[in-house]
Amino acid sequence: MKNNQITKISYAGLMAALCYVGYAVFPAINASGTKVHLGNAFVVLGALLLGGLYGGLAGAIGLSLADIISGYAASAPRTFICKLVIGLIVGLVAHKLARISEDHKKTYILKWSIIAAIVGLGFNCIFEPALKYVWYTILTPNAEKAEAAIGALVAVTTYATIINAVINSLLAVVMYNALRPALFKANLFPSITKNEIKQAS
Repeated sequence: MKNNQITKISYAGLMAALCYVGYAVFPAINASGTKVHLGNAFVVLGALLLGGLYGGLAGAIGLSLADIISGYAASAPRTFICKLVIGLIVGLVAHKLARISEDHKKTYILKWSIIAAIVGLGFNCIFEPALKYVWYTILTPNAEKAEAAIGALVAVTTYATIINAVINSLLAVVMYNALRPALFKANLFPSITKNEIKQAS
């Protein structure tokens, strides 16, 4: 149990670092106020591998640090919330509903990892502009930014956010389904306890 906890904390640290790399190092596109980057893929991958809580916190920490280091410190609190929510939703679908950490056929794992990634990042397409609107309307009033946020929300989302969701879902699913058998074979696959699933849901 203790070794599994150490393994999961180590993996969470790695996922946080990969989230930062995916955001700050890989080439990215800025469009409609949204940066298309690969950081979210590692939030999803972390949640698929480690469960919603560990994966969400890894993504929240890694991408919040990326915001701060990149000069967008004001966005870091919103980033923390959004990435944590992505992780929790992916973990809920993947581990509480589908129980993908258990022994299943490859097709079952592929199907549910796709569903979990789409649900988590799809929800973020609506949640992120909604949170931004609340943020700039109530917490730190800014009429111009609030108007831009509600515009994105009414349109469901900007095309950049959709591109982000599709690219990151695809990447996370491919990585998870490639890593899963290798980690099992090497006896390095982290186990997710029922208590952890309950805490994250």
